[in-house]
Amino acid sequence: MSRTTLPARTSIDWPGLGWLLLFFWYFSGVTQALLLFSGTTGFAGFRDALFLSSLWLAPVLLLPRLTRPLAAVIGLVLWAGSLVGLSYFGIYRQEFSQSVIFVMFESNTAEAGEYFSQYFSTWLCLGLLLYSAIAVLLWRRIRPVTLPLYSRLPVVAVLLTATLGYPFYKQMVSQQRNFADAREKVEQRMAAAVPWQLVVGYRQYRQQLDNMQALLQQNAALPPLQNLKDSSGDAPRTLVLVLGESTTREHMHLYGYDRDTTPNLDALAAHDKGLTVFRNVVSPRPYTIEVMQQILTFGDQQHPDRFLTDPSLINLMKQAGYKTFWITNQQTMTKRNTMLTTFSQQTDVPVYLNNQRNQNASQYDSVVLEPFDKALRDPADKKLIIVHLLGTHMDYRYRYPAQFDHFKDATGAPAALAPEQVRTYNFYDNAVRYNDFVVSDLIKRYSASTPNGFLLYLSDHGEDVYSSGNHDRLGRNEANPTRPMYTIPFLLWTSPSWQATHPRDLQAMVNRPYSSAHLIHTLSDLAGLSYDRYEPAKSLVNDSFTASPRWIGDPYAKNGLHKFDNLPGTQAKPEQRTASSSTLHPDEG
Repeated sequence: MSRTTLPARTSIDWPGLGWLLLFFWYFSGVTQALLLFSGTTGFAGFRDALFLSSLWLAPVLLLPRLTRPLAAVIGLVLWAGSLVGLSYFGIYRQEFSQSVIFVMFESNTAEAGEYFSQYFSTWLCLGLLLYSAIAVLLWRRIRPVTLPLYSRLPVVAVLLTATLGYPFYKQMVSQQRNFADAREKVEQRMAAAVPWQLVVGYRQYRQQLDNMQALLQQNAALPPLQNLKDSSGDAPRTLVLVLGESTTREHMHLYGYDRDTTPNLDALAAHDKGLTVFRNVVSPRPYTIEVMQQILTFGDQQHPDRFLTDPSLINLMKQAGYKTFWITNQQTMTKRNTMLTTFSQQTDVPVYLNNQRNQNASQYDSVVLEPFDKALRDPADKKLIIVHLLGTHMDYRYRYPAQFDHFKDATGAPAALAPEQVRTYNFYDNAVRYNDFVVSDLIKRYSASTPNGFLLYLSDHGEDVYSSGNHDRLGRNEANPTRPMYTIPFLLWTSPSWQATHPRDLQAMVNRPYSSAHLIHTLSDLAGLSYDRYEPAKSLVNDSFTASPRWIGDPYAKNGLHKFDNLPGTQAKPEQRTASSSTLHPDEG
Protein backbone atom coordinates (compact mmCIF):
# COMPACT_ATOMS: atom_id res chain seq x y z
CA MET A 1 0.00 0.00 0.00
CA SER A 2 1.44 3.36 -0.99
CA ARG A 3 1.64 6.06 1.65
CA THR A 4 -0.37 9.23 1.07
CA THR A 5 1.84 12.28 0.83
CA LEU A 6 0.77 15.88 1.18
CA PRO A 7 1.61 18.20 -1.68
CA ALA A 8 4.56 20.42 -1.01
CA ARG A 9 3.64 24.08 -0.81
CA THR A 10 5.87 27.08 -0.81
CA SER A 11 3.13 29.42 0.40
CA ILE A 12 -0.01 29.28 2.50
CA ASP A 13 -3.03 27.72 0.83
CA TRP A 14 -5.35 30.67 1.46
CA PRO A 15 -8.39 29.17 -0.33
CA GLY A 16 -7.95 25.96 1.66
CA LEU A 17 -7.70 27.97 4.87
CA GLY A 18 -10.83 29.89 3.87
CA TRP A 19 -12.83 26.69 3.36
CA LEU A 20 -11.74 25.42 6.78
CA LEU A 21 -12.75 28.67 8.51
CA LEU A 22 -16.06 28.76 6.63
CA PHE A 23 -16.81 25.20 7.71
CA PHE A 24 -16.15 25.88 11.39
CA TRP A 25 -17.88 29.27 11.32
CA TYR A 26 -20.96 27.88 9.58
CA PHE A 27 -22.33 26.23 12.73
CA SER A 28 -22.34 29.50 14.68
CA GLY A 29 -22.55 31.95 11.82
CA VAL A 30 -25.87 30.89 10.33
CA THR A 31 -27.81 31.59 13.52
CA GLN A 32 -25.92 34.82 14.16
CA ALA A 33 -26.54 35.94 10.58
CA LEU A 34 -30.27 35.24 10.98
CA LEU A 35 -30.32 37.22 14.23
CA LEU A 36 -28.47 40.09 12.57
CA PHE A 37 -30.46 40.32 9.35
CA SER A 38 -33.80 39.87 11.11
CA GLY A 39 -32.95 42.94 13.19
CA THR A 40 -33.07 40.94 16.42
CA THR A 41 -29.48 41.77 17.44
CA GLY A 42 -26.60 43.91 16.29
CA PHE A 43 -23.30 43.02 14.63
CA ALA A 44 -21.40 42.02 17.79
CA GLY A 45 -22.64 38.42 17.91
CA PHE A 46 -21.94 37.87 14.22
CA ARG A 47 -18.40 39.25 14.67
CA ASP A 48 -17.69 37.21 17.81
CA ALA A 49 -18.91 34.01 16.18
CA LEU A 50 -16.48 34.46 13.30
CA PHE A 51 -13.64 35.36 15.63
CA LEU A 52 -14.14 32.41 17.98
CA SER A 53 -14.73 29.90 15.20
CA SER A 54 -11.10 30.42 14.19
CA LEU A 55 -10.11 28.52 17.36
CA TRP A 56 -10.97 25.26 15.60
CA LEU A 57 -8.22 25.89 13.07
CA ALA A 58 -5.64 25.04 15.76
CA PRO A 59 -5.93 21.22 15.72
CA VAL A 60 -6.11 20.93 11.93
CA LEU A 61 -3.10 23.22 11.47
CA LEU A 62 -1.12 21.19 13.98
CA LEU A 63 -2.13 17.84 12.41
CA PRO A 64 -2.78 18.53 8.72
CA ARG A 65 -2.74 14.81 7.80
CA LEU A 66 -5.83 14.35 10.02
CA THR A 67 -7.66 17.41 8.71
CA ARG A 68 -10.79 15.72 7.42
CA PRO A 69 -11.37 13.25 10.29
CA LEU A 70 -10.62 15.97 12.88
CA ALA A 71 -12.95 18.38 11.09
CA ALA A 72 -15.62 15.68 10.97
CA VAL A 73 -15.45 15.06 14.73
CA ILE A 74 -15.36 18.77 15.60
CA GLY A 75 -18.06 19.51 13.05
CA LEU A 76 -20.33 16.83 14.49
CA VAL A 77 -20.06 18.38 17.96
CA LEU A 78 -20.64 21.89 16.58
CA TRP A 79 -23.56 20.70 14.45
CA ALA A 80 -25.30 19.06 17.41
CA GLY A 81 -24.85 22.15 19.55
CA SER A 82 -25.94 24.51 16.79
CA LEU A 83 -29.26 22.72 16.27
CA VAL A 84 -30.36 23.94 19.71
CA GLY A 85 -29.76 27.62 19.00
CA LEU A 86 -30.98 27.44 15.41
CA SER A 87 -34.21 25.69 16.40
CA TYR A 88 -34.78 28.19 19.19
CA PHE A 89 -34.42 31.06 16.75
CA GLY A 90 -36.76 29.33 14.31
CA ILE A 91 -39.45 29.18 16.97
CA TYR A 92 -39.00 32.34 19.03
CA ARG A 93 -36.81 34.64 16.90
CA GLN A 94 -34.58 34.95 19.97
CA GLU A 95 -31.01 33.98 20.78
CA PHE A 96 -30.43 30.95 23.00
CA SER A 97 -29.09 31.85 26.46
CA GLN A 98 -28.77 30.69 30.05
CA SER A 99 -32.25 32.12 30.61
CA VAL A 100 -33.62 29.48 28.22
CA ILE A 101 -31.89 26.77 30.26
CA PHE A 102 -33.51 28.17 33.41
CA VAL A 103 -36.98 28.15 31.85
CA MET A 104 -36.43 24.63 30.48
CA PHE A 105 -35.57 23.28 33.92
CA GLU A 106 -38.48 25.21 35.44
CA SER A 107 -40.92 23.47 33.08
CA ASN A 108 -42.41 20.11 33.97
CA THR A 109 -42.78 17.13 31.65
CA ALA A 110 -46.35 18.04 30.69
CA GLU A 111 -45.30 21.55 29.71
CA ALA A 112 -42.41 20.15 27.68
CA GLY A 113 -44.78 17.83 25.82
CA GLU A 114 -47.17 20.72 25.14
CA TYR A 115 -44.24 22.78 23.87
CA PHE A 116 -43.18 20.03 21.44
CA SER A 117 -46.67 19.48 20.08
CA GLN A 118 -47.28 23.20 19.67
CA TYR A 119 -44.05 24.08 17.90
CA PHE A 120 -43.20 20.93 15.97
CA SER A 121 -43.15 22.07 12.38
CA THR A 122 -42.53 20.33 9.09
CA TRP A 123 -40.92 23.51 7.79
CA LEU A 124 -38.58 23.64 10.75
CA CYS A 125 -37.54 20.02 10.17
CA LEU A 126 -36.96 20.67 6.47
CA GLY A 127 -34.92 23.75 7.31
CA LEU A 128 -32.72 21.79 9.72
CA LEU A 129 -32.23 19.05 7.12
CA LEU A 130 -31.14 21.61 4.52
CA TYR A 131 -28.84 23.22 7.06
CA SER A 132 -27.28 19.82 7.82
CA ALA A 133 -26.86 18.96 4.12
CA ILE A 134 -24.98 22.22 3.51
CA ALA A 135 -22.66 21.35 6.43
CA VAL A 136 -21.81 18.03 4.76
CA LEU A 137 -21.13 19.78 1.44
CA LEU A 138 -18.81 22.23 3.17
CA TRP A 139 -16.96 19.37 4.85
CA ARG A 140 -16.40 17.75 1.46
CA ARG A 141 -14.71 20.93 0.23
CA ILE A 142 -12.12 21.19 3.00
CA ARG A 143 -8.54 20.04 2.46
CA PRO A 144 -5.32 19.97 4.50
CA VAL A 145 -3.47 23.24 4.91
CA THR A 146 0.17 22.50 5.57
CA LEU A 147 2.44 24.92 7.35
CA PRO A 148 6.20 24.40 7.77
CA LEU A 149 6.79 22.29 10.86
CA TYR A 150 8.73 25.03 12.66
CA SER A 151 5.89 27.54 12.26
CA ARG A 152 2.90 25.44 13.31
CA LEU A 153 3.23 25.92 17.06
CA PRO A 154 3.91 29.69 16.84
CA VAL A 155 0.92 30.17 14.51
CA VAL A 156 -1.38 28.19 16.82
CA ALA A 157 -0.02 30.11 19.83
CA VAL A 158 -0.78 33.42 18.11
CA LEU A 159 -4.27 32.15 17.24
CA LEU A 160 -5.02 31.18 20.86
CA THR A 161 -3.56 34.41 22.19
CA ALA A 162 -5.61 36.52 19.80
CA THR A 163 -8.91 34.77 20.49
CA LEU A 164 -8.60 34.10 24.24
CA GLY A 165 -5.45 35.56 25.78
CA TYR A 166 -5.71 39.12 24.51
CA PRO A 167 -9.42 39.55 25.45
CA PHE A 168 -8.54 38.51 29.03
CA TYR A 169 -5.60 40.90 29.06
CA LYS A 170 -7.73 43.73 27.72
CA GLN A 171 -10.42 43.22 30.38
CA MET A 172 -7.98 42.90 33.29
CA VAL A 173 -5.46 45.59 32.30
CA SER A 174 -7.24 48.10 30.08
CA GLN A 175 -10.62 47.79 31.84
CA GLN A 176 -9.06 47.12 35.27
CA ARG A 177 -11.37 44.24 36.11
CA ASN A 178 -10.57 41.38 38.46
CA PHE A 179 -10.19 37.85 37.07
CA ALA A 180 -13.79 36.81 37.77
CA ASP A 181 -15.27 39.87 36.06
CA ALA A 182 -12.81 39.56 33.16
CA ARG A 183 -13.78 35.91 32.69
CA GLU A 184 -17.45 36.86 32.69
CA LYS A 185 -16.90 39.44 29.94
CA VAL A 186 -14.89 36.99 27.83
CA GLU A 187 -17.54 34.31 28.35
CA GLN A 188 -20.22 36.72 27.14
CA ARG A 189 -18.37 36.99 23.84
CA MET A 190 -17.75 33.25 23.66
CA ALA A 191 -21.46 32.57 24.11
CA ALA A 192 -22.05 33.80 20.55
CA ALA A 193 -20.46 30.61 19.21
CA VAL A 194 -21.13 26.90 19.67
CA PRO A 195 -20.48 24.86 21.72
CA TRP A 196 -19.58 27.65 24.15
CA GLN A 197 -23.16 28.86 23.85
CA LEU A 198 -24.27 25.76 25.75
CA VAL A 199 -21.21 25.36 27.99
CA VAL A 200 -21.09 28.98 29.14
CA GLY A 201 -24.87 29.19 29.34
CA TYR A 202 -25.10 26.18 31.63
CA ARG A 203 -22.26 27.37 33.86
CA GLN A 204 -23.83 30.81 34.23
CA TYR A 205 -27.24 29.26 34.83
CA ARG A 206 -25.87 27.11 37.65
CA GLN A 207 -24.05 30.06 39.20
CA GLN A 208 -27.07 32.36 39.14
CA LEU A 209 -29.38 29.54 40.25
CA ASP A 210 -27.25 28.97 43.35
CA ASN A 211 -27.35 32.69 44.14
CA MET A 212 -31.11 32.78 43.66
CA GLN A 213 -31.75 29.68 45.78
CA ALA A 214 -29.75 31.21 48.63
CA LEU A 215 -31.87 34.37 48.46
CA LEU A 216 -35.10 32.37 48.31
CA GLN A 217 -34.10 30.29 51.33
CA GLN A 218 -33.32 33.46 53.22
CA ASN A 219 -36.68 34.93 52.25
CA ALA A 220 -38.56 31.75 53.22
CA ALA A 221 -37.12 31.96 56.73
CA LEU A 222 -38.51 35.45 57.37
CA PRO A 223 -41.34 35.69 59.92
CA PRO A 224 -44.77 36.87 58.70
CA LEU A 225 -45.99 40.41 59.21
CA GLN A 226 -47.73 40.89 62.51
CA ASN A 227 -51.36 41.98 62.98
CA LEU A 228 -52.19 41.89 59.28
CA LYS A 229 -55.75 43.11 58.59
CA ASP A 230 -57.64 43.43 55.31
CA SER A 231 -60.34 46.08 55.40
CA SER A 232 -61.60 44.98 51.97
CA GLY A 233 -63.07 41.83 53.48
CA ASP A 234 -63.71 38.78 51.33
CA ALA A 235 -64.82 40.55 48.15
CA PRO A 236 -63.19 39.10 45.01
CA ARG A 237 -60.60 41.47 43.56
CA THR A 238 -57.77 41.72 41.06
CA LEU A 239 -54.93 44.17 41.66
CA VAL A 240 -52.30 44.94 39.01
CA LEU A 241 -48.84 46.47 39.33
CA VAL A 242 -47.15 47.38 36.03
CA LEU A 243 -43.45 48.12 36.35
CA GLY A 244 -41.92 50.09 33.51
CA GLU A 245 -38.28 50.54 32.59
CA SER A 246 -36.10 53.61 31.92
CA THR A 247 -39.04 55.89 31.08
CA THR A 248 -38.80 59.50 32.19
CA ARG A 249 -42.00 61.47 32.34
CA GLU A 250 -40.13 64.39 30.75
CA HIS A 251 -40.48 62.65 27.38
CA MET A 252 -44.20 61.96 27.83
CA HIS A 253 -46.76 64.28 26.23
CA LEU A 254 -49.09 63.30 29.07
CA TYR A 255 -46.76 65.28 31.36
CA GLY A 256 -46.36 68.33 29.10
CA TYR A 257 -43.68 67.20 26.67
CA ASP A 258 -44.09 68.86 23.25
CA ARG A 259 -43.84 65.74 21.10
CA ASP A 260 -46.91 63.51 20.73
CA THR A 261 -45.43 60.49 22.52
CA THR A 262 -48.51 59.39 24.51
CA PRO A 263 -51.61 59.60 22.30
CA ASN A 264 -53.35 56.65 23.96
CA LEU A 265 -52.76 57.70 27.55
CA ASP A 266 -53.72 61.27 26.62
CA ALA A 267 -57.06 59.98 25.36
CA LEU A 268 -57.61 57.86 28.47
CA ALA A 269 -56.81 60.77 30.78
CA ALA A 270 -59.23 63.00 28.89
CA HIS A 271 -62.19 60.63 28.87
CA ASP A 272 -61.75 58.07 31.67
CA LYS A 273 -62.34 59.40 35.17
CA GLY A 274 -60.84 56.23 36.58
CA LEU A 275 -57.32 57.27 35.53
CA THR A 276 -55.31 59.45 37.90
CA VAL A 277 -52.00 60.95 36.73
CA PHE A 278 -49.63 61.67 39.62
CA ARG A 279 -47.20 64.41 38.61
CA ASN A 280 -44.47 64.60 41.23
CA VAL A 281 -43.11 61.09 41.84
CA VAL A 282 -39.40 60.29 41.62
CA SER A 283 -37.28 57.17 41.81
CA PRO A 284 -34.68 56.80 44.59
CA ARG A 285 -31.99 55.37 42.30
CA PRO A 286 -31.40 55.26 38.54
CA TYR A 287 -30.76 51.49 38.33
CA THR A 288 -33.37 48.73 38.03
CA ILE A 289 -32.16 46.17 40.57
CA GLU A 290 -31.38 48.74 43.25
CA VAL A 291 -34.81 50.33 42.74
CA MET A 292 -36.65 47.00 42.89
CA GLN A 293 -34.93 46.18 46.16
CA GLN A 294 -36.74 49.21 47.58
CA ILE A 295 -40.10 49.54 45.82
CA LEU A 296 -40.94 45.84 46.26
CA THR A 297 -39.86 45.72 49.91
CA PHE A 298 -39.61 47.82 53.06
CA GLY A 299 -36.16 48.94 51.99
CA ASP A 300 -35.52 52.61 51.33
CA GLN A 301 -32.55 54.95 51.08
CA GLN A 302 -32.03 54.98 54.85
CA HIS A 303 -32.48 51.20 55.15
CA PRO A 304 -31.34 49.72 51.80
CA ASP A 305 -30.77 46.17 53.12
CA ARG A 306 -34.30 45.56 54.36
CA PHE A 307 -35.00 43.62 51.17
CA LEU A 308 -32.95 40.87 52.83
CA THR A 309 -34.32 41.10 56.36
CA ASP A 310 -38.02 41.97 55.91
CA PRO A 311 -40.90 40.41 53.94
CA SER A 312 -41.41 41.61 50.36
CA LEU A 313 -44.58 42.94 48.76
CA ILE A 314 -45.15 39.45 47.36
CA ASN A 315 -44.80 37.88 50.80
CA LEU A 316 -47.29 40.43 52.12
CA MET A 317 -49.89 39.78 49.44
CA LYS A 318 -49.58 36.01 49.73
CA GLN A 319 -50.00 36.29 53.49
CA ALA A 320 -53.17 38.32 52.80
CA GLY A 321 -54.55 35.45 50.70
CA TYR A 322 -53.75 36.67 47.20
CA LYS A 323 -52.70 34.42 44.35
CA THR A 324 -49.69 36.15 42.84
CA PHE A 325 -48.50 36.34 39.24
CA TRP A 326 -45.28 37.71 37.76
CA ILE A 327 -45.22 38.34 34.01
CA THR A 328 -41.88 39.65 32.84
CA ASN A 329 -40.32 40.75 29.57
CA GLN A 330 -37.02 41.44 31.31
CA GLN A 331 -34.06 39.13 30.89
CA THR A 332 -34.34 36.22 33.29
CA MET A 333 -31.13 34.51 34.38
CA THR A 334 -28.33 37.04 34.15
CA LYS A 335 -25.94 38.21 36.86
CA ARG A 336 -27.72 41.55 37.22
CA ASN A 337 -31.23 40.13 36.99
CA THR A 338 -30.91 37.31 39.52
CA MET A 339 -32.60 39.52 42.13
CA LEU A 340 -35.53 40.10 39.79
CA THR A 341 -35.85 36.37 39.19
CA THR A 342 -35.76 35.84 42.95
CA PHE A 343 -38.74 38.17 43.34
CA SER A 344 -40.55 36.38 40.52
CA GLN A 345 -39.92 32.99 42.11
CA GLN A 346 -41.69 34.19 45.26
CA THR A 347 -44.93 34.39 43.25
CA ASP A 348 -47.31 31.52 42.56
CA VAL A 349 -47.22 31.86 38.76
CA PRO A 350 -44.04 33.32 37.20
CA VAL A 351 -44.06 33.78 33.41
CA TYR A 352 -40.77 34.47 31.61
CA LEU A 353 -40.95 35.94 28.12
CA ASN A 354 -37.47 37.32 27.39
CA ASN A 355 -34.68 34.79 27.05
CA GLN A 356 -32.41 36.89 24.86
CA ARG A 357 -28.68 36.57 25.53
CA ASN A 358 -28.16 40.31 25.08
CA GLN A 359 -30.22 43.21 26.37
CA ASN A 360 -29.59 44.96 23.03
CA ALA A 361 -31.96 42.73 21.09
CA SER A 362 -35.40 43.29 19.60
CA GLN A 363 -37.86 42.28 22.27
CA TYR A 364 -41.27 43.96 22.28
CA ASP A 365 -43.49 44.37 25.32
CA SER A 366 -46.63 43.28 23.49
CA VAL A 367 -45.64 39.71 24.44
CA VAL A 368 -47.01 40.38 27.95
CA LEU A 369 -50.57 40.91 26.71
CA GLU A 370 -51.59 37.28 26.18
CA PRO A 371 -50.32 35.98 29.56
CA PHE A 372 -51.88 39.06 31.18
CA ASP A 373 -55.26 38.10 29.72
CA LYS A 374 -54.75 34.56 30.98
CA ALA A 375 -54.00 35.80 34.48
CA LEU A 376 -57.12 38.00 34.42
CA ARG A 377 -59.19 34.90 33.60
CA ASP A 378 -57.74 32.90 36.49
CA PRO A 379 -60.59 31.92 38.85
CA ALA A 380 -58.80 32.86 42.10
CA ASP A 381 -60.88 35.23 44.24
CA LYS A 382 -57.97 37.50 45.13
CA LYS A 383 -55.15 38.10 42.67
CA LEU A 384 -52.10 40.30 42.42
CA ILE A 385 -50.65 40.49 38.90
CA ILE A 386 -47.22 42.07 38.47
CA VAL A 387 -46.22 42.89 34.89
CA HIS A 388 -42.58 43.89 34.35
CA LEU A 389 -41.96 45.60 31.02
CA LEU A 390 -38.73 46.18 29.13
CA GLY A 391 -40.10 49.66 28.47
CA THR A 392 -37.63 52.11 26.96
CA HIS A 393 -34.41 50.41 28.01
CA MET A 394 -31.33 50.97 25.87
CA ASP A 395 -30.79 50.23 22.99
CA TYR A 396 -33.96 52.24 22.30
CA ARG A 397 -34.24 51.25 18.62
CA TYR A 398 -34.84 47.64 19.69
CA ARG A 399 -37.79 48.55 21.93
CA TYR A 400 -40.45 49.15 19.28
CA PRO A 401 -41.62 47.54 16.00
CA ALA A 402 -41.33 49.27 12.63
CA GLN A 403 -44.90 50.60 12.64
CA PHE A 404 -44.02 52.78 15.65
CA ASP A 405 -41.17 54.54 13.83
CA HIS A 406 -43.03 57.82 14.17
CA PHE A 407 -40.35 60.43 14.86
CA LYS A 408 -37.91 60.57 11.97
CA ASP A 409 -36.45 64.07 11.81
CA ALA A 410 -35.29 66.86 14.10
CA THR A 411 -38.67 68.47 14.62
CA GLY A 412 -39.15 68.97 18.37
CA ALA A 413 -35.59 67.92 19.24
CA PRO A 414 -33.15 70.26 21.04
CA ALA A 415 -31.33 72.48 18.56
CA ALA A 416 -27.95 71.63 20.08
CA LEU A 417 -28.10 67.98 18.99
CA ALA A 418 -25.92 66.61 16.22
CA PRO A 419 -27.60 64.41 13.57
CA GLU A 420 -26.48 61.19 15.28
CA GLN A 421 -27.86 62.45 18.59
CA VAL A 422 -31.16 63.32 16.90
CA ARG A 423 -31.41 59.71 15.75
CA THR A 424 -30.97 58.48 19.33
CA TYR A 425 -33.44 61.10 20.56
CA ASN A 426 -35.99 59.85 18.01
CA PHE A 427 -35.34 56.22 18.92
CA TYR A 428 -36.16 57.02 22.54
CA ASP A 429 -39.31 58.96 21.74
CA ASN A 430 -40.50 56.17 19.46
CA ALA A 431 -39.90 53.74 22.32
CA VAL A 432 -41.91 55.99 24.64
CA ARG A 433 -44.73 56.07 22.08
CA TYR A 434 -44.73 52.26 21.89
CA ASN A 435 -44.66 52.06 25.69
CA ASP A 436 -47.75 54.29 25.65
CA PHE A 437 -49.49 51.73 23.45
CA VAL A 438 -48.59 48.79 25.71
CA VAL A 439 -49.47 50.48 29.02
CA SER A 440 -52.76 51.86 27.69
CA ASP A 441 -53.63 48.45 26.24
CA LEU A 442 -53.00 46.81 29.61
CA ILE A 443 -55.36 49.33 31.21
CA LYS A 444 -58.01 48.74 28.53
CA ARG A 445 -57.77 44.95 28.87
CA TYR A 446 -57.99 45.23 32.63
CA SER A 447 -60.98 47.57 32.40
CA ALA A 448 -62.71 45.25 29.92
CA SER A 449 -62.55 42.41 32.45
CA THR A 450 -64.87 44.47 34.72
CA PRO A 451 -62.52 44.06 37.65
CA ASN A 452 -62.88 45.01 41.26
CA GLY A 453 -59.54 46.64 41.99
CA PHE A 454 -56.91 48.96 40.59
CA LEU A 455 -53.98 49.02 38.18
CA LEU A 456 -50.87 51.02 39.10
CA TYR A 457 -48.14 51.82 36.56
CA LEU A 458 -44.79 53.39 37.30
CA SER A 459 -41.34 53.23 35.77
CA ASP A 460 -38.42 51.92 37.81
CA HIS A 461 -36.36 55.02 37.01
CA GLY A 462 -35.99 57.66 34.34
CA GLU A 463 -33.41 58.32 31.66
CA ASP A 464 -31.60 61.43 30.48
CA VAL A 465 -31.76 61.45 26.70
CA TYR A 466 -30.22 64.81 25.91
CA SER A 467 -32.96 66.36 28.07
CA SER A 468 -31.09 68.46 30.62
CA GLY A 469 -28.45 71.16 30.86
CA ASN A 470 -26.53 71.50 27.61
CA HIS A 471 -28.34 68.48 26.12
CA ASP A 472 -25.18 66.38 26.23
CA ARG A 473 -26.21 63.65 28.69
CA LEU A 474 -27.29 60.18 27.61
CA GLY A 475 -28.34 57.44 30.02
CA ARG A 476 -27.94 57.44 33.79
CA ASN A 477 -25.07 58.28 36.13
CA GLU A 478 -25.70 58.27 39.85
CA ALA A 479 -22.45 60.14 40.47
CA ASN A 480 -23.60 62.99 38.21
CA PRO A 481 -27.40 63.05 38.58
CA THR A 482 -29.93 65.01 36.58
CA ARG A 483 -33.69 65.29 37.04
CA PRO A 484 -34.71 63.17 34.01
CA MET A 485 -32.85 60.20 35.52
CA TYR A 486 -35.33 60.18 38.44
CA THR A 487 -38.60 61.73 37.24
CA ILE A 488 -40.99 58.86 36.52
CA PRO A 489 -44.61 58.40 35.40
CA PHE A 490 -47.00 57.23 38.10
CA LEU A 491 -50.52 56.33 36.90
CA LEU A 492 -53.40 54.79 38.82
CA TRP A 493 -56.52 53.37 37.18
CA THR A 494 -59.28 52.50 39.63
CA SER A 495 -62.33 50.45 38.73
CA PRO A 496 -65.76 51.98 39.49
CA SER A 497 -66.58 49.21 41.96
CA TRP A 498 -63.31 49.67 43.84
CA GLN A 499 -63.68 53.45 43.95
CA ALA A 500 -67.20 53.03 45.33
CA THR A 501 -65.99 50.91 48.25
CA HIS A 502 -62.68 52.74 48.70
CA PRO A 503 -63.62 56.41 48.08
CA ARG A 504 -60.72 58.84 47.82
CA ASP A 505 -60.26 62.27 46.29
CA LEU A 506 -57.26 61.17 44.25
CA GLN A 507 -57.15 64.32 42.11
CA ALA A 508 -56.36 66.34 45.24
CA MET A 509 -53.21 64.24 45.71
CA VAL A 510 -51.65 64.31 42.25
CA ASN A 511 -49.02 66.97 43.03
CA ARG A 512 -47.74 65.47 46.27
CA PRO A 513 -43.94 65.07 46.29
CA TYR A 514 -43.25 61.35 46.61
CA SER A 515 -40.48 58.80 46.27
CA SER A 516 -41.27 55.35 44.90
CA ALA A 517 -38.95 53.95 47.60
CA HIS A 518 -42.07 53.91 49.81
CA LEU A 519 -44.31 52.22 47.25
CA ILE A 520 -45.14 49.24 49.49
CA HIS A 521 -46.99 51.58 51.88
CA THR A 522 -49.01 53.14 49.05
CA LEU A 523 -49.93 49.72 47.63
CA SER A 524 -50.89 48.46 51.09
CA ASP A 525 -53.11 51.50 51.58
CA LEU A 526 -54.75 51.14 48.18
CA ALA A 527 -55.40 47.45 48.86
CA GLY A 528 -56.86 48.14 52.33
CA LEU A 529 -54.11 46.30 54.18
CA SER A 530 -52.66 47.32 57.53
CA TYR A 531 -50.04 45.66 59.77
CA ASP A 532 -47.40 46.61 62.29
CA ARG A 533 -44.85 47.77 59.70
CA TYR A 534 -47.34 49.86 57.68
CA GLU A 535 -46.79 53.65 57.86
CA PRO A 536 -49.72 55.80 56.60
CA ALA A 537 -47.47 58.86 56.40
CA LYS A 538 -45.51 57.10 53.63
CA SER A 539 -48.61 56.37 51.54
CA LEU A 540 -49.13 58.77 48.66
CA VAL A 541 -52.92 58.35 48.82
CA ASN A 542 -53.43 58.59 52.59
CA ASP A 543 -54.87 61.61 54.41
CA SER A 544 -51.98 61.27 56.86
CA PHE A 545 -49.36 61.57 54.12
CA THR A 546 -46.36 63.63 55.19
CA ALA A 547 -43.93 65.01 52.64
CA SER A 548 -40.36 64.02 53.47
CA PRO A 549 -36.97 64.48 51.79
CA ARG A 550 -36.72 62.49 48.59
CA TRP A 551 -33.28 60.97 48.88
CA ILE A 552 -31.37 59.90 45.79
CA GLY A 553 -27.86 58.51 45.40
CA ASP A 554 -25.87 55.54 46.65
CA PRO A 555 -26.86 54.73 50.26
CA TYR A 556 -23.77 52.54 50.68
CA ALA A 557 -21.33 55.34 49.88
CA LYS A 558 -20.07 57.83 52.44
CA ASN A 559 -22.09 61.03 51.99
CA GLY A 560 -23.72 59.27 49.04
CA LEU A 561 -27.27 60.53 49.61
CA HIS A 562 -28.60 63.81 48.25
CA LYS A 563 -32.00 65.47 48.11
CA PHE A 564 -33.67 65.23 44.73
CA ASP A 565 -35.24 68.64 45.20
CA ASN A 566 -31.79 70.22 45.40
CA LEU A 567 -31.01 69.23 41.81
CA PRO A 568 -31.06 72.04 39.24
CA GLY A 569 -34.60 72.64 38.01
CA THR A 570 -35.95 71.08 34.88
CA GLN A 571 -34.85 73.10 31.91
CA ALA A 572 -37.26 75.07 29.81
CA LYS A 573 -38.84 73.27 26.91
CA PRO A 574 -36.22 72.47 24.26
CA GLU A 575 -35.79 74.78 21.33
CA GLN A 576 -37.77 73.65 18.37
CA ARG A 577 -36.22 72.87 15.02
CA THR A 578 -37.93 72.65 11.71
CA ALA A 579 -37.81 69.46 9.71
CA SER A 580 -35.61 71.17 7.15
CA SER A 581 -32.88 71.80 9.75
CA SER A 582 -31.77 68.18 9.82
CA THR A 583 -33.79 65.43 8.26
CA LEU A 584 -32.88 61.75 8.64
CA HIS A 585 -34.13 58.95 6.46
CA PRO A 586 -35.87 56.32 8.61
CA ASP A 587 -33.61 53.60 7.23
CA GLU A 588 -30.66 55.32 8.89
CA GLY A 589 -32.09 54.51 12.33
